[in-house]
Amino acid sequence: MRIVSAIIIVIASALAIFNTTKIDFEAPFKGDSMVAIITIVAALCAIILMVILRISKRIEQKVKERQ
Repeated sequence: MRIVSAIIIVIASALAIFNTTKIDFEAPFKGDSMVAIITIVAALCAIILMVILRISKRIEQKVKERQ
């Protein structure tokens, strides 16, 4: 599970960085810039979800160790 979540985090980070280069800062809410912004937000959501998953698995493991 660690490897899969790490791979997803790396891919989402790469997508966010790539789409940052696609934003036209003179008109950020028009055309392809809007698509890039939406993709960046989606990639950041994926990263946050994977971090939450990793933390919850770590908590689950510690709870099992106590019992």
